[in-house]
Amino acid sequence: MSLTKLARAKVQQLTPYQSARRIGGQGHVWLNANEAADSGEFSLNCERLNRYPECQPPQVINAYAAYAGVAPEQVLVSRGGDEGIELLIRTFCEPGQDRILICPPTYGMYAISAETNGVEVVEVPLTDTRQPDFDGIIARLDEVKIVFLCSPNNPTGDLVDQAGLVRLLNAAKGRALVVVDEAYIEFCPEHSQADLLNDYDGLVIIRTLSKAFGLAGIRCGFTLASPEVIGLLLKVIAPYPVPDPVAQIAAQALSDQGLVLMRKRVDEINRLKTELAGRLEQHAQVKEVFAPNGNYLLVRFAPGSEMFARMSRAGIILRDFASKPGLADCIRITIGNPAEMDAVLNVLQEEQ
Repeated sequence: MSLTKLARAKVQQLTPYQSARRIGGQGHVWLNANEAADSGEFSLNCERLNRYPECQPPQVINAYAAYAGVAPEQVLVSRGGDEGIELLIRTFCEPGQDRILICPPTYGMYAISAETNGVEVVEVPLTDTRQPDFDGIIARLDEVKIVFLCSPNNPTGDLVDQAGLVRLLNAAKGRALVVVDEAYIEFCPEHSQADLLNDYDGLVIIRTLSKAFGLAGIRCGFTLASPEVIGLLLKVIAPYPVPDPVAQIAAQALSDQGLVLMRKRVDEINRLKTELAGRLEQHAQVKEVFAPNGNYLLVRFAPGSEMFARMSRAGIILRDFASKPGLADCIRITIGNPAEMDAVLNVLQEEQ
């Protein structure tokens, strides 16, 4: 008998999330995973590596709370934002009974985490203006426990309208959590929804050090929520979710000096993004450049497959979203360093 048959039936049916690393590719310019082009330098003290780490390292919690403008009891640190997403589903959704709601096209891990935990997924697609369909979501609140929104949305880059979000939060009181994933908010910090946390107990915000902080490799994310929600998540999270070296690096990244370096990185990425967007808008094969609010640009080419192949032949690995609803011929380009952006521009300038 195949050992596969011993696995849960739901797991046997699952298709793994196709991360950039799993998809892979052949090339030398990797612009497919929305990673930063650098990480900075950090020091490590190895004296306590023989000890289990704190579940919630105070130096990290306090530093992130100060950075985000919330109280320490409103912060949970986890293994990337992805663990925060999964913890919310495991904490609030009964397998085989409850559902989450997503607004495709959006980040794929909301659905994967739900399906892995035996939780069904309700889809309410984005509107023609790529906003959440707030009327459609509100009409289905009695069917779901958690609504996941992404702002800036991955992969389209669009921001959630705050007026619509407030309307949803008022409708969702006592009925469902509303989660706003702000993994890319450092690239447009004035659009964060964190100022609503104290007014709405049902609002949860997901953050990460993977993007603007350039620390995707340490897997460190944050959940911002009411103390009540954080207390519930702490019942479910693993006893030692944050390795000591990760906590040390995170605390350094969140220091005054670390924040200065992060903001310099953001300024450079935003500058390169603006330059690339300008060049793309003048290109004959470009039909649309999507909202430029993250560390990436989603671009609709004519046709996308031909441009993707040209980039690949030049050793430039991008992310193809043509199979996603409403994103035919769309390719996502991570904003890398100047040399990597020059490589992209050189391919764009080639004879058609």
